[in-house]
Amino acid sequence: MEQKEKKRAIRAWVMYDWANSAFVTTITAAVLPVYYASVAAADLPPNLRTAYWGYTTTIALLIVALMGPVMGAMADFAGSKKKFLTTFALIGIAGAALLFFVQEGDWLLASLFYIIGNVGFAGANVFYDSLLPHITNEEERDQISSRGYAFGYLGGGLLLAVNLAMIMTAKDGAATALMSRLSFLMVAGWWLIFTIPLWRWVKEPARRILKGEEHFNPVQASFSRLAHTFKDIRRYKELFKFIIAFWLYNNGIGTIIVMATIYGTELNFSQTTTIGTLLMVQFVAIPFSLLFGWLGKKLGTKRSILLSLGIYTIIAIGGYFMTKEIHFWILGFGVAMVQGGSQALSRSLFSRMVPKSKSAEFYSFFSVSEKIAGTVGPLLFGVVSTLMGGSRLSIVSLVIFFITGGLLLSKVNEDEGTVVAKEEEEKLVRASALEGAEA
Repeated sequence: MEQKEKKRAIRAWVMYDWANSAFVTTITAAVLPVYYASVAAADLPPNLRTAYWGYTTTIALLIVALMGPVMGAMADFAGSKKKFLTTFALIGIAGAALLFFVQEGDWLLASLFYIIGNVGFAGANVFYDSLLPHITNEEERDQISSRGYAFGYLGGGLLLAVNLAMIMTAKDGAATALMSRLSFLMVAGWWLIFTIPLWRWVKEPARRILKGEEHFNPVQASFSRLAHTFKDIRRYKELFKFIIAFWLYNNGIGTIIVMATIYGTELNFSQTTTIGTLLMVQFVAIPFSLLFGWLGKKLGTKRSILLSLGIYTIIAIGGYFMTKEIHFWILGFGVAMVQGGSQALSRSLFSRMVPKSKSAEFYSFFSVSEKIAGTVGPLLFGVVSTLMGGSRLSIVSLVIFFITGGLLLSKVNEDEGTVVAKEEEEKLVRASALEGAEA
């Protein structure tokens, strides 16, 4: 029965990737950037549309970066990872639904509602990722994490295909705008419905109260735990070395995801090419995500990530020389090869170096790394685009993130980080048991 419940929990956890990936595909990467540039910000110059979209993304991710660590520590203390996930998921769903009301010239409103949706999406992911160590063992983590990304691409891709069919078959501009707005509403419904299995089948991990926290409220406990973590930062040196490496290379990955479609629009590529390429990426990425889960076992997790960063470097250089629509399709295929695998294995590698009882706290640091990366990359992209009057230098500048991140990642000793995490978890369990006995 226990094994059956575990498998059901894993399936439910994987389904959340299916649920929330619709926000990434339809809203973040495909339909909203085009709708933002062609409708909401139609009265702005083309390069400012790109720049303002970059600034909007920066603000959204910066909010989560500032909130993440405190919320993560609170969730660990209160034993409420699922409750926090639910709260942020509902915020994200509301933001997606509100985008339905954005019409021509409403670029500021579009930015506001997207910020709300993205804060919910990114905040929920902190707690979603933190559940991974609780539902899997170390040996299966690479493959389960990769399976989540594969299902995310499939679910997000299927809804995007439906949304694109609606948009592409519209008879005029007004109908196209309406279909785009309806697609935002559909994302909200999709996200809500397919989160239900996680709410039902994934259990809330056990709460552990440490010595001295007995009379703390959640806010006091969160700051106390964060202070303790920073005090012991040398003990987790391999983990934090990885976080910095991830921050660096994920700058490039996150910026390509967020800015690719609107960059293609700036180059006057057709909507069929920009959104069609993204749709292609969703389905091509499925087998490659699963392949990277297998590569993690054969080559090692760290080596597989480094391989993906090498391919990303080639993609960024190719983006500078892109002039034809076929180039966009080719580079999109390259992204599909590595996007899911690099992120899934990064999540898995991180989970090995994290004490399970502090998973939300540490995943909040992982998320902060990811979100600050998400602010710096689009911000740099927007600033360079504004200064240069175009975005070619913006795309090639991402190479520095892949190279420096890969070099630091190569220095991470994952075995040492795993040992430290296991020792810390054993100590936390003993301390919690002792407090329970004394009570």
